[in-house]
Amino acid sequence: MDLITFSFPEPIQVSVQIGDTAYFTNDVNGVVLNLIGNITAIDKATNSLTCEIAPTAVRPTTSSFILFSKTNEANISSLTGYYLYSQFRNNSTEYAELFSIGSEVFESSK
Repeated sequence: MDLITFSFPEPIQVSVQIGDTAYFTNDVNGVVLNLIGNITAIDKATNSLTCEIAPTAVRPTTSSFILFSKTNEANISSLTGYYLYSQFRNNSTEYAELFSIGSEVFESSK
């Protein structure tokens, strides 16, 4: 595998991580995506990232749109390290009943 480095004029999106997969497109509608490879390094100080790329792969141009996707191994599993502890108290002397408790959990790319 070869390495290719991209420098961007704007800050790199905060959720990009090493191990994510990079793609590019030259299609205005974004229908045709070309695989670049896995992201191996990110330098937020210089707004650059480095990716693996196959020697025979089509290379992006300076006008290509670069995008990335997350792997589902680490980003779709159950929550680890995050939890919520709740305690409900009734300080009233009157009878009270807790009818329902709900929560909402959503996947985040951080």
